[in-house]
Amino acid sequence: PRAAMLTHGNLRANLEQVQATPGRGQSAADVTFGLLPLFHIFGLNVVLGLSLHQGSTVLMVERFDPQSALDSIERHEVSVVSGPPTMWSAWLGLPDADAGAFRSVRVAASGAAKLPLEVARGVLDRFGLRLSEGYGLTEASPVVTTSLGTEAPFGSIGAPVPGVEMRLVDADGDDVLVGDAGEIWLRGPNVFAGYWDDPVATAATIDADGWLHTGDVAVVDDDGHLF
Repeated sequence: PRAAMLTHGNLRANLEQVQATPGRGQSAADVTFGLLPLFHIFGLNVVLGLSLHQGSTVLMVERFDPQSALDSIERHEVSVVSGPPTMWSAWLGLPDADAGAFRSVRVAASGAAKLPLEVARGVLDRFGLRLSEGYGLTEASPVVTTSLGTEAPFGSIGAPVPGVEMRLVDADGDDVLVGDAGEIWLRGPNVFAGYWDDPVATAATIDADGWLHTGDVAVVDDDGHLF
């Protein structure tokens, strides 16, 4: 756990960034599957926060059972499902799952860990549902990129959400070439206010120009898709 200080402004900024992402915005008519714990930034802001922001519904799930979860999604006509790859993999592992179980779902997202290609392809082949993959971190409130609304292939985390600046840099802080790996730096109103009572760690993470040094490494291809 990291004692990252997120202001109300940080959280709201990220909600507005997600809402401005093509195909990702929610309306009051949406029903979101609330599996993720609310003490985790994914569950707190992407699931609960966005739903409160839009006045939509969250279907809270006390514990995850793959079959009962599918039954609930069908019964309550859930339209937004976000969760880790293990959740999607569990549904693929159900031998008797209805191929039309996700017929009400319009947004299906995977995050918090790398989405295996076989899971993404399996969900599409079996349920006709295309998973979007994203990248984020607590210090960014948390959404940084998403493949939703892009032509990004499976395996890509897509492109930055509106309002987030991103650089991929080498060890000297210079921008890398397309196709070369670089550390993700990002800047925007969603970047956190620092680590609680730890100015040294804060200064090592956010530089004087406001860039958040994530410590994560990515590559961008010729089409602007991040991996």
